[in-house]
Amino acid sequence: MKKISLILIGLILTINFPGNACTTAVISGKYTPDGRPLLWKHRDTPRVLTKIVQFNDGKYSYTGILNSEDLGNKLVWMGFNSEGFAIMNSASYNMDSLDIASLTGKDMEKAMLVATLMKKALQTCANIDDFEDLLQSLERPAPLGANFGVIDAYGGAAFFETSMNKYEKIDANDPKIAPYGYVLRTNHSMTGKMGMGSGYIRFETADPILKMATKENILTPKTILREASHSLYHSLTKVDLNDYSGIEENTETFVHFEDFIPRKLSSSSAVVQGVRQGEDPAYSTMWTVLGWPLTTVCVPVWMNPKVELPSLLLYDENIKDSPMCHLGMEVKKECFPYEWGTSSKKYMNVNALLNANNTGILQKLEPFEDDIFKKAEALLESWRKTKINSSEMKDFYEWLDREIPAFYNKNFNIQ
Repeated sequence: MKKISLILIGLILTINFPGNACTTAVISGKYTPDGRPLLWKHRDTPRVLTKIVQFNDGKYSYTGILNSEDLGNKLVWMGFNSEGFAIMNSASYNMDSLDIASLTGKDMEKAMLVATLMKKALQTCANIDDFEDLLQSLERPAPLGANFGVIDAYGGAAFFETSMNKYEKIDANDPKIAPYGYVLRTNHSMTGKMGMGSGYIRFETADPILKMATKENILTPKTILREASHSLYHSLTKVDLNDYSGIEENTETFVHFEDFIPRKLSSSSAVVQGVRQGEDPAYSTMWTVLGWPLTTVCVPVWMNPKVELPSLLLYDENIKDSPMCHLGMEVKKECFPYEWGTSSKKYMNVNALLNANNTGILQKLEPFEDDIFKKAEALLESWRKTKINSSEMKDFYEWLDREIPAFYNKNFNIQ
């Protein structure tokens, strides 16, 4: 029997482990201000250290978000490729699936299918139809219990709710299914067993945010990452942690922090902004928050073989993580200083994020992040009128590599 390393077993068990609780959306370009589709994944996982990897091992080149400990770069959790195709997933706990924890030997290797399927899709799929063909080619029953979100460069935007034996396509372009142009999923499927699974509270928190953004015609990557991934509102209890912003700085104020969109185990949040039909797929942008979303700034990346990605996003052997994730995780410690007992992870010092002196983490981070968005959006606007300028992209990446560490050093005394 083939041996499987303990690290690989750990990676496998996180695929459908209940600690994985993502909030995701597929958004039709028909409802965004610029006509471009969006794919959002706010990822929650016990594997909180993350990196970005750019690949050239398939029919198409692609870029993806991976666990930092995945040294073989086998499991991709979200990504986009050179054809403008993008994919992500959320685990679904109300669909028929294999009991991952009970698998052994070769059967355990099958449990990698959710993540390896996304890698294969990025390697081989140019559009949504290609991905559906890939799903149909799988041998059934397959160890799947997931909502796969996909967009492409031809206007496609859909979820595929999958189980062991079947799948259902949920089209974000169909107004009967998505009257506001988006399909939102957390950790249950609408074609699954209702009331089962998880994520209903986060679903009810995110839904009005996206709906209002659609009505106000501001359903953009920045709006999603700022309003949803930074949301401190709890739809069930009606608690809004922004109400604590009037307390003086350095006044530890602990709150129960569970079932918000951002969670203690949030590891990243990203929005792939696709292209309009007829546009060059090279304009596809992954607006990436690599690390705890409440302490990490957004970094946009593009597919360009002539330009290396920002070193901040790449795996660093010295820290066993990407520098960007490391910076965010170090600042995160200020929010969770209480570590006594197993329940300590449920309590956050909200005063570290927001305070009356306007010196909280979010209050420092968001204005700096505004500058990143402003510079990146100006570049995109210019490139779309002509063509991508690799020299300008390289200069921008170097600016990010220089200014982001300087910001964290200055504001949080973190190297």
